[in-house]
Amino acid sequence: MTFRPLIDHETGERYLPVRKRGEILLHDAFLNKGAAFSRDERRAFGLRGLLPDHIPTIEEQLVRVRTQMDAKVTDLDKNIYLNSLMDRNEILFYRFIMDNLEETVPIIYTPTVASTCKYWSRLYRSAHGLYVTPRDRGRIADLLLSTSVEEPPVIVVTDNERILGIGDQGAGGLGIPIGKLALYTAAAGISPARCLPISIDVGTNNAELLEDRLYLGYRETRLRGEAYDELIAEFVHAVKEVFPEALLQWEDFANVTSFHNLEMYRRFLPSFNDDIQGTAAMVVSGLIAATRKIGGNLADHRVVIAGAGSAGYGIREQIAHAMTDSGLDLDDARGRHHVLDSRGLLVDDRRNLTEVKRRLATPVGEIAEWETEAGLPTLTEVIRHVKPTVLIGVSGTAGLFDEGAIREMAAHTEVPIILPLSNPTANTEVTPKAALNWTDGRAIIATGSPFAPCEYDGVTHRIGQANNVFIFPGMGLGVLTVRASEVTDRMFLAAAYALADQTGDDLIAQGQLYPDIDDVRAVSRAVAIAVGRAAIDEGVAEPVDDLEEAIDAEMWVPEYLTYRSAGD
Repeated sequence: MTFRPLIDHETGERYLPVRKRGEILLHDAFLNKGAAFSRDERRAFGLRGLLPDHIPTIEEQLVRVRTQMDAKVTDLDKNIYLNSLMDRNEILFYRFIMDNLEETVPIIYTPTVASTCKYWSRLYRSAHGLYVTPRDRGRIADLLLSTSVEEPPVIVVTDNERILGIGDQGAGGLGIPIGKLALYTAAAGISPARCLPISIDVGTNNAELLEDRLYLGYRETRLRGEAYDELIAEFVHAVKEVFPEALLQWEDFANVTSFHNLEMYRRFLPSFNDDIQGTAAMVVSGLIAATRKIGGNLADHRVVIAGAGSAGYGIREQIAHAMTDSGLDLDDARGRHHVLDSRGLLVDDRRNLTEVKRRLATPVGEIAEWETEAGLPTLTEVIRHVKPTVLIGVSGTAGLFDEGAIREMAAHTEVPIILPLSNPTANTEVTPKAALNWTDGRAIIATGSPFAPCEYDGVTHRIGQANNVFIFPGMGLGVLTVRASEVTDRMFLAAAYALADQTGDDLIAQGQLYPDIDDVRAVSRAVAIAVGRAAIDEGVAEPVDDLEEAIDAEMWVPEYLTYRSAGD
């Protein structure tokens, strides 16, 4: 495999056997070193004359990257530059990302990736990843075979319908799998040679895109129904055929398709949905950390969730299952949650509820004695009656947690735990500063997008980012290492517990519920170990002699190895 170095047993040198030569080698982003090829490599691979004379170290190249990066004015400009670097030299790209995680993660992923997706067709520079359209029915396996990805890969796939909080972005949704896979590599050491981003482009209902003459996607309205299901089925079976040991991550599908695809195929090949399961594990971890600060256990909490989509459902289910570990019956644990959509509280006598919303609905008898205005109970009314200790936002609605709602919560809870998780930043339900002001500085807050520390009454509160990057890369690393046949819910709970253990008491004391992003590599390793153990315990993977050693062996490092001609 290209990403696995060999060892010269006489000299002990680690090296890569390489078949490509000349300009073809320079155009391979995984193998290209820029001008850093040695004199011997230039001779051996036909590079003399194609590169300037000086051979820089990677440290000198990083200075050049920093100089060019600092010349960019906006975060979108920086995103474009970094993606161009990734297209040319992946080793240098990942070395720069890993050296500057706090700065670069928000640029290569959320919140900046939202703009990348929105303007995808206008910013398009070069091919990256794979597009599957209805025109490809009957030959999707051939498309997969045409890629250079190495087995076993991590595949992140989207059908582009529900991109972050900005909706249907058509072919532009590919920016999400590209960004996610960059985090798999930077955070958990999954070699980029094993990463395959895919857009299942079934059209778009975004009229602005369909009318844009520069739009590059499948220029039809969105495929639905049986034809859509058949395309997805062919895709999944093609993945199983071509990459039998692949891990598949479903990303940013609409609510109905996200649940259907996950339940239909999660036992056919190892797969998970980060919106449903990864976000939920992140929330569980944050609640464990918050509970360490305020005392008690998870079963003590009462939870209100604003947002009844895939994330809201996954959060309710994982918190409820975590509560059962603290002694609650599962039905009782679910009863400690109240979920709202854009119309108000989900109540089981509401007409035309989807199946997912029906599972989340509160029994109508429970609210019979509530004093509310006409119609469904509003967020503030729900808070008044439930007296939640935890308020979670996955609604995509900016400012939903208004002053009235937050002050109502603070009136009944000494230490409100407030998690406005919607992305991008413009969609956050409440800013940390406002939440602190309206709770007299008592709230513990974590957000979906990054926020700077906030000061209230002379005390600085650090705002942890509930970034799924602390969960899914470690999940992938653990699954690939033990060759798990399935990704189970218990594996996600194991990931949540492991993440909580990685959040230091010093951070929690300052209100930060998650580790610093600079520690993500160590966090991912700990998550991978916990996931691997859970997979083995559940019988979906075979035991490994030394799990920690096996995980370390899977973690790719961005460094320039010596190249030797294949066969030498």
